[in-house]
Amino acid sequence: MSYTGNWKIIINTPMGDQENSLALSENANKLTGTQTSMFGTIEILNGDVNGNKATWTIEMTSPFAMTLEFSAVVDRDAIEGIVKAGAFGESRFKGSRA
Repeated sequence: MSYTGNWKIIINTPMGDQENSLALSENANKLTGTQTSMFGTIEILNGDVNGNKATWTIEMTSPFAMTLEFSAVVDRDAIEGIVKAGAFGESRFKGSRA
């Protein structure tokens, strides 16, 4: 199962559903790429892949500074997981290849 490619995800946040796009590249156990939302495009950091599981972080600057920590599982063309958003707690997300 590869994370490489373009994904559309919906994050179920306390402020409502947030649509994001992921452009990911997997090389051995490293994950790189970008995440795009209505607040702009941000480079993913600390991307790690272990089988069909992956983790990464992004450093949001808008609408306020916050580190988001993602953990995901990919199954063919589907992706789902949890994002930790500091004081906002955890939110689930789901998506598919774009």
